[in-house]
Amino acid sequence: MIENPLLQPFRTPHETVPFDQIKNEHFLPALTKAIENGRKEIDAITNNPQPATFENTIAALEKSGELVSRVSSVLFNLNHAETNPELQNIAREASPLLTEYGNDITLNEKLFDRIKAVYEQRHRLNLDVEDQMLLEQTYKRFARNGANLPESDKEQFRANSKELAQLSLQFGENVLSETNEYLLQITNETDLNGLPDYVREAARQTARQKGKTGWVITLQGPSYVPFLQYADNRELRRQLFLAYNSRGFHGDKNDNQQIIRKIVQLRYERATLLGYPTHADFVLEESMAGSSGKVRQFLDELAGYAKPAAAEQWAELTAYAKANGFAGDQLERWDYNYYAEKLKKEKYELDDEVLKPYFGLENVLDGIFTVANKLFGLQFKENKAIPIYHPEVVAYEVFDENGKFLAMFYGDYFPREGKRGGAWMNDLQGQKIQEGRNIRPHIVNVCNFTKPTETRPSLLTFNEVTTLFHEFGHALHGMLANGKYESLTGTNVYRDFVELPSQLLENWCYEPEALQLFARHYQTGEVIPRELIDKIRASQNFMEGVSSLTQIRYGLVDMHWHGGVPGGEAVTEVESKIDSQVNLFPRVPDTAFSTAFSHIFAGGYSAGYYSYKWSEVLDADAFELFQEKGLFNREVAGKFRQYVLEKGGSQNPAELYRHFRGREPSPRAMLRRSGLLK
Repeated sequence: MIENPLLQPFRTPHETVPFDQIKNEHFLPALTKAIENGRKEIDAITNNPQPATFENTIAALEKSGELVSRVSSVLFNLNHAETNPELQNIAREASPLLTEYGNDITLNEKLFDRIKAVYEQRHRLNLDVEDQMLLEQTYKRFARNGANLPESDKEQFRANSKELAQLSLQFGENVLSETNEYLLQITNETDLNGLPDYVREAARQTARQKGKTGWVITLQGPSYVPFLQYADNRELRRQLFLAYNSRGFHGDKNDNQQIIRKIVQLRYERATLLGYPTHADFVLEESMAGSSGKVRQFLDELAGYAKPAAAEQWAELTAYAKANGFAGDQLERWDYNYYAEKLKKEKYELDDEVLKPYFGLENVLDGIFTVANKLFGLQFKENKAIPIYHPEVVAYEVFDENGKFLAMFYGDYFPREGKRGGAWMNDLQGQKIQEGRNIRPHIVNVCNFTKPTETRPSLLTFNEVTTLFHEFGHALHGMLANGKYESLTGTNVYRDFVELPSQLLENWCYEPEALQLFARHYQTGEVIPRELIDKIRASQNFMEGVSSLTQIRYGLVDMHWHGGVPGGEAVTEVESKIDSQVNLFPRVPDTAFSTAFSHIFAGGYSAGYYSYKWSEVLDADAFELFQEKGLFNREVAGKFRQYVLEKGGSQNPAELYRHFRGREPSPRAMLRRSGLLK
């Protein structure tokens, strides 16, 4: 019988995942066996004749289920980044098994009795800070997953959780299908007018790959975004915009409207079962914000600053468009990027065509690694002996300044049909200390950037550069984790704290001292001229009011779905209600963004989308310290590493931030940076 590689020790460098040996048929047998082992480990804890202690109950529970975590992390990483119909079916089968396994643990009365016994004597146990946090989080995890419920409610909780897991998977699959199934084929070259050469070349290459003549534009970001920015053909911009913004909204096999209603209802029912008035109140109990009222107040306050600036910018853009050939009554959504790009070019003599040659992907990656080295002493070395899951993935070993191994880092940067859209960070193995050994993390960054063509390498837009830095900030949070317990290390922190490292790192993209390290022309090797850097900095707040209002809009829609009693409203009703408060754009019939809002319906951001703006407050405040002390000041970087990156969720984030900054964060830094504070 052939061994299942997922059930064997990984005999690879640093015990990395042997992707080259794993086949789809290995997943379900491995998961079944892993769950069986996990149940035995739980039985050993609950049947222990000794009284419950921190070690034999809390620490033992933390160590249990390692094989389940290993198999599921590999499966779901692949399902997001390199999926196919067979793997999607496997994920659909695996999801209820994992939900049931998780429920069987958190609803296990004997186990919870032991946890409660330890929790009730917590003040007498003389635990250190991490042990205290693990105990508190373990008790809360069980309570928040139904452990205190009466038996009849536990059954409803189980059924609810299982259905939610399946619906979230289905939502994401529908969005991926809608994205992959659409293409805009162009056969008349005049329809390409306005498009830069790199967009035309990529569209020609896509057409060839899909067996089509002419040029093909898709709904993948590197194809969709520049078309809306540059294409002179307004009708084609409209068609593409409508296709992108109606994903999951066609009343067909990929429709997500009913799925949203079900998800929202089930989340509400689960929250009320647990004694919370809404799903948002349940989620936000474990956040820096603390309550839905505080989040709404925060978003309303930001809207008060953003709306006047956005209205001013919208009026300026409209006047510019009318002075430059726009003959319609009002600008539509598919006109915004087009005229904004032209106005930006006129105001700052800057556009992506000018910048892209300085941002070859390989150079930007070198730049990110150099920034990480100057701040934290990290060294990145590609290792081709590490198995990878797709030929485009690059695996790096990460070492500290003394040459000690710290982490594995995988970079996966180009769109594929098997990869969902967007950009994210995952781990294949978390960090922990086990039997005196510091198990180091294996981190993945996944993005969807402009692909290389036959004549040029992958050249990034400036927005793609900031995205790369953003996701790498998350990766640093994972790679530099240094705690005892995996559930408390890395990005296992409050949702409105997790974006701090990622958003903080974006600031280096605007600094001459950093840009001159890596922004070099791909043909001549010329370092980016200072005048271009000045233009990047001058344009940093271009249309900031409009983009801030857009982020606030997403946050308010999220809070509407999750911060009240579900009323069975149509998707368009909810979005129209929020649009009446914070949207300058005319409403476009037959479109909706909720039906492709994967962050909140297929990801982990339900009642948490506000956290991007919340973390912006933290990152702007934190970056002012670097500006004051020096962009690569090792003392400031060391404190950030010590109190934020290494600590993970082992302490309250507000305390960690105070340790780093020496005071509470001030929102004024963010308002100053974004030009919203007059």
